[in-house]
Formats: sequence, structure tokens, C-alpha cells
Amino acid sequence: MTDDATDRLPPPTSGPTPLTRHLQRLLQRVRAFDRRRPAVWNSTLTAFWVLFAVLDVSTGGWRTVAIDAQVPTPLVLTMSVAFSAPLLWRRSHPLAVLAFMAPFSLANAWTGAVVQASLLQEIAVFNIAVRLPMRTLARSGALIAAPLVIASARFPDEWSQLLLPHVWMFAIAALAGIVVRTRKEYTEALVDRADRLERERDQQARLAAAEERTRIAREMHDIIGHNLSVITGLADGGSYAAARNPERAAQAFQAIGTTSRQALAELRRLLGVLRDDPEDADRTPQPTLDDIDALLDGVRRAGLPVRLCVRGTPPPHAPSPGRQLTVYRVVQEALTNTMKHADPAPELAAEVTLDHRPGALEALITDNGSPRPASEASATGTGQGITGMRARASLYDGTLEAGPSPAGPGWQVRLRLPLEDSPS
Repeated sequence: MTDDATDRLPPPTSGPTPLTRHLQRLLQRVRAFDRRRPAVWNSTLTAFWVLFAVLDVSTGGWRTVAIDAQVPTPLVLTMSVAFSAPLLWRRSHPLAVLAFMAPFSLANAWTGAVVQASLLQEIAVFNIAVRLPMRTLARSGALIAAPLVIASARFPDEWSQLLLPHVWMFAIAALAGIVVRTRKEYTEALVDRADRLERERDQQARLAAAEERTRIAREMHDIIGHNLSVITGLADGGSYAAARNPERAAQAFQAIGTTSRQALAELRRLLGVLRDDPEDADRTPQPTLDDIDALLDGVRRAGLPVRLCVRGTPPPHAPSPGRQLTVYRVVQEALTNTMKHADPAPELAAEVTLDHRPGALEALITDNGSPRPASEASATGTGQGITGMRARASLYDGTLEAGPSPAGPGWQVRLRLPLEDSPS
């Protein structure tokens, strides 16, 4: 197709026309009113068809299509009302309405009156197709056809006049009912799917919020717990050295300020993502393995001698940032627990060992403090600290063990992280 031909094409429509929108709104109002007050619509429709049937009899219009125009008028009137009045219950009991009309349909065809009101049976057929199982639709066809077939034996030359109008009307009513039913079920399925998707979305949002709260609580626990422990150790050392060595006390207080500012900066970075405008949040990278030396320096300034030992050959590609942060936080939490729970003996010391193995990274944090009392060990093993470390390790299919050191007095924490995610 050339560009000129393309230019001559009408622009695509972006939505329904104003007339269509107006009709849709009008139809929605009618349906809403019908749902609120179904008796009003039922009564109105029934009254209309009863009036139509009575007028057909009173004006003699039924005689223009009758096989036998000598049928008594009271009988014709009775049959016309019997075909129209039961429509009041066409929604609640459509099959019962059709069964009630069947004897009158037989009388109508057998006498040759053939009143046009007998076609109102198809309204009940429409409601059966909309509301009842499909096998009920076959029964309704039998209820309509049986009287007509029987009456055809009396008027064999007029069988087409008796059967064909009802066959065509039955087919139209049944197909219309099936179409309406299919569209209704499709709409209900769409609404149900939208509701389920909305519930799943809300549930996923709640789960994501809970996971984010847990992550933030874990980060805040690590940041505040470690830095406050360092500050406490520095403050104790500074107050002890204030009288004997003012220069050492000044260094301790300077370290307290540095540690406090570092903790405050980390908290601001962490809580910045919770602001209404997350674009303004600080996006400074999280700590990595390269920051462990700075972490250990802060611990040493707090009064806990700690030694770092690196074994093995680091992989050519550094571990993922999440794994490096996990190792950093585990080392931080383990040393914090040492400063908080171990006896502050002069010979207290700790050691951090990073072991690079094929496909895995192990971290072992040990101290030589006296064994924890049973109550403290239990609290440490089930509290937020150890629980948080295990949760961090599990995110990357890792394992974490914490307990008394098998080599002697003290405590150890062993972390093992695979460098690749396990296949799902």
C-alpha cells in the first residue's frame, strides 16, 4: 500500500461513539433499576402482554390467522390470558410457567383458534435459556412441540401453520437466551478475575511491605546494635583514661563522634527510601567485603582486639553485592555480640576468618571469652541478632551456625554462602 493510499484511510476510532456511550449508560441505568426493583419490570411487562392479548380478542384480530374462526370468544379470551398472565413468574419459575401453558397450547391448537398470544411461550423459553441448565431447554422444546404435534393430527393440511411459527420463534428465543447467558457468564468471569487479581495484588503488596519492614528492622538492628556497642566501649574506655591519659581519652571521644556520625549517616540512607519522594534518598552503596577492615578498626578502637585472616584465593568475579552485605552484617553482628555478652576480661580477643573456597565463601568469627550462661546463650540463639543472620544467609541458600567454640572457651559463628544461586 502506498503512502497516498495510507493517507486516505480514515483515522482509527479511539472509543465508542457518543450515541453508543449514551445507549450504554441508559442500558446500565435500566439494569440497575431492574436489579433494585425487579417486581416493577415484571409487572409492567406482564400487564403489557395481558393488554395485548385482551385487545387481540376484543378486536377480533385472532380470527385473521385462525384455522377455525367459530371458536367461542370466552374460550379464546381464557386462553389468551393464560398465555400472558403467568409471565409474571417467568424469571423465578420459567419451566413451571411453560408447563402451565402447555394444556392451553393444546386447546389452542386443537380448537383451531391459533391465538397469537401462544407465541408468548417463547418468553419463558428465553428465560430458561438464560437461567437454567441446557438440558432444561430441551424439555421446554418438548413442552411446546408436543401439543402442536398432537393438534396437527386434527388439521393435517395446516400443520405448517401450527408448527413453523413456533419452531422459528423457539430457535430465536433459545439462541438469544444462550447469547445473553454467555455474555453474562463471560462478564461475571471477568469481574471475578478482576476481583481475584485485585486481592492477589493487595496480598502481594502486604507481603512486600512485610518483607520490607523485616529487612529494614534487620538493617536497623545491625546498624544501631553494632555502633551503640562500639560507642559504649569507647565511652567506657574514655572515662577510664580521662584522669590518667587525657590524650587517649580525647582520641576515644573523637572516635565516639566518628562512629556516631557514621551510624547516623547509615540510618539516614536506610530510612531515606521510605520518604514520599524516594528519588531524593541517598543511594550510597551498601557495605561490601572491602569495608570489613574499616569495621574491624572501629571494633579495635572500642577496646576489642580483633584479627582478620583471609584464606584461599578470591574468585575472579567478586560475589554479588547481596552476598557481600550478608558477610559484612554477619561479621558485624557476631563482633557486637562478643562486645555485649562476653566477659570484659583483659585477654578478651576475637578473630575473623574469611575462607574463599571453590563455589563458596565461608566466614568464621570466634572469640576467647568465657562461655555464656545458659540464659544468655538461649537468648542470643533465638533473638533478633542470630535470627536475622540466619535469615540473611537463607536468602542466598547459605547456612549459619552459632554456638560455643569446640576448640575451647568462647563463642563462634560460622557462615557458609554458595557463590551461585541454586537452580529452582
